[in-house]
Amino acid sequence: MGKQKDSRAVELDVDGKKRLFDIDDPNLPDWIEDRAFGSDNYPYDKKLDRKKYEKALEELQIELVKVQTWLADTGNRVMAVFEGRDAAGKGGSINATRAYMNPRSARVVALPKPTETERGQWYYQRYVDHFPTSGEFVMFDRSWYNRAGVEPVMGFCTPDQHAHFLEETPHFERMPVKAGIHLFKFWLNIGQEMQLKRFHDRRHSKLKHWKLSPMDIASLNKWDDYTEKRNLLLMATHSEIAPWTVVRANDKRRARINVIRTVLSGLPYAGKNESVIGEIDKNVVDHGPDAFSS
Repeated sequence: MGKQKDSRAVELDVDGKKRLFDIDDPNLPDWIEDRAFGSDNYPYDKKLDRKKYEKALEELQIELVKVQTWLADTGNRVMAVFEGRDAAGKGGSINATRAYMNPRSARVVALPKPTETERGQWYYQRYVDHFPTSGEFVMFDRSWYNRAGVEPVMGFCTPDQHAHFLEETPHFERMPVKAGIHLFKFWLNIGQEMQLKRFHDRRHSKLKHWKLSPMDIASLNKWDDYTEKRNLLLMATHSEIAPWTVVRANDKRRARINVIRTVLSGLPYAGKNESVIGEIDKNVVDHGPDAFSS
């Protein structure tokens, strides 16, 4: 008999044929390697040139330092939420944004699973505790949107809790925005073959294997479930006051550049250099559910 699927393997339909991918196999299948970068109809054939990327990134990071000075001088507050597919590059985008900012006032929030006490609280409470104070720039590496993705897919919340979250979150987000917090919400998206390639790279790297969590393994055969929840999330929580920016992230370099450009374009900071910020790449960046309407 042929090899059976298990929780550490995923079956894909590739050109009308069923293909089984086993993450424990040290050899990455050619069909994944060949299709990964262009998966999900990614619009570019290759990565952004490294020298162009490094030059653009440095210039944008100088602008971010200006943002931090402006925050300190004015008391403004910025909050950025990073969500998206597993292995989409959320951590890398956060690190590129924060690299040269003073860590005393540029914080990253990556919360573990809730404690027993937190499970008994108002759902949003443990996140509100980490909202920025005067002069701060806070980045959430996953956020309250766990209740719209991993929790319903993995059975960690009830259908009623999921539905309640989708209904209430636009009202919840209106409050900090109306209070003057600049809120950015990023959804980083990658194709399925690219996700499998990155999972495989992590699984077989002595430096990166810690990045592959049991939850990542458990999600291998839940691609369609996550897609359904992503679409519901964007439809229910994309609003004029708290819009979603969807970033196609098969190329991490283009993703990071355009995340930072989006932040800089949306802030009225002193000394802003529009020519350095440049144009947001519309091939890579879209907004809300329209990004997946075609």
